[in-house]
Amino acid sequence: MSGQQILVVDDEPDIRILLKEILEDEGFAVTVAENAAQAREARRLRRPDLVLLDIWMPDTDGITLLKEWSETRQLGGPVIMMSGHGTVETAVEATRLGAYDFIEKPLSIAKLLLTIQRALESANLQREYSGLRRSAANVAEPVGRSHRMEQLRANCRRLAQHKTSILLTGESGVGKEVIARYLHQHGPRASRPFISVSIAGLARENPESELFGSEEGGRINYGSLEQASGGTLFVKDVADMDLSTQARLLGALEQQSMLRVGGRDATSIDVRIIAATKRDIAADVAAGRFRDDLYYHLNVVPLQVPPLRDRLEDLNDLLIYYLDHFVLNEGLPRREFSVASKNRLRDYRWPGNVRELKNLVQRLLILGTTDTIEATEISAATGVRAQREDASSQPEFELPLREARERFERAYLQYQLQIYDGSVSKVAERVGIERTHLYRKLRSLGIDPKQIKEATKE
Repeated sequence: MSGQQILVVDDEPDIRILLKEILEDEGFAVTVAENAAQAREARRLRRPDLVLLDIWMPDTDGITLLKEWSETRQLGGPVIMMSGHGTVETAVEATRLGAYDFIEKPLSIAKLLLTIQRALESANLQREYSGLRRSAANVAEPVGRSHRMEQLRANCRRLAQHKTSILLTGESGVGKEVIARYLHQHGPRASRPFISVSIAGLARENPESELFGSEEGGRINYGSLEQASGGTLFVKDVADMDLSTQARLLGALEQQSMLRVGGRDATSIDVRIIAATKRDIAADVAAGRFRDDLYYHLNVVPLQVPPLRDRLEDLNDLLIYYLDHFVLNEGLPRREFSVASKNRLRDYRWPGNVRELKNLVQRLLILGTTDTIEATEISAATGVRAQREDASSQPEFELPLREARERFERAYLQYQLQIYDGSVSKVAERVGIERTHLYRKLRSLGIDPKQIKEATKE
């Protein structure tokens, strides 16, 4: 049960000492308080994963303190009430206010340890459930059997065993959060929190309070860093972080402690950072938009998540996964992709990557009226026309050879330029033509690479 923080609040010294010794033997970090004032201060200094709270205390009783924490949304983790004079009404009131359980004194240590274990497991399950609800179709692991995905999964399993910071790069929609969760689940922190925070989604008026928490008028709001303590913090869109927040985050990571907004005492943290960006963050460093020291701290191990167009051999596995997901979880009618429709999907560039594929599958299931998804539906949804049709239907077969060849070359080179965003050098390497010769060929066919490059940006 490994290093989780427990706060014991009881006015009897013998009970405090006994519980502290037993829980520390079980591997917990334990803080004790003899009254409500000390309990408030202990929670201010460090967020507990669980609280053992006595009901009868000299200054403020446990029910009143529990009500205070509940009304100000400061419970943070499960609370187990303890009392030698409890009644059914007291137990009901404690449960109504958010207590996980109610244990009578004299304490049975075996029962107490079992209740603590179940309370922590329940809190972890609630966090996981909330994360699943926030990320629709959350994939348990990266889908695909291509060499690139096999290699990526293998790298993740190796890196998961270390606390090293990781920087995930890749286009929008490639599944960076899926990789981050996979890293977390395969490491020693798997049983601890996985907290995801989007820098682009932080409150504009005070973005730092969501990361670092805040203290105001005796009320404590635990930020993402504290919520993830002992586990993993996934920072999405890290390149969008302003310079002030970058400096504060760097200090917290280097010192393994942080100061809440409006706080007066530093709070220790133990968190693994996995950051992600779709931007060229090295260019942001060079331009002064991102701190180089924070970049080097986060970029200890870089991992690039490939775009879907570079692993089209995974397309069928992804289609099966999302078909099953929407049929089982959303009750949508099952439809199957025809061979022609799959071929049409392979001809598409997928600018929105896996996210776009997921949305397309959902739309096809919602709007479809037949059991089979045909190529015409894919063309209507993506704008991709057939690359391979029945030869008898092709008008080129009625043309002279020279004209038919020019038409094919024009279509072929336009298609390759679209794939490589108008890059003549990449197309030359791909198709095996010397670049100068390719430029001459493009001019003779009336193809302007700059126009294609601009079109791919739209």
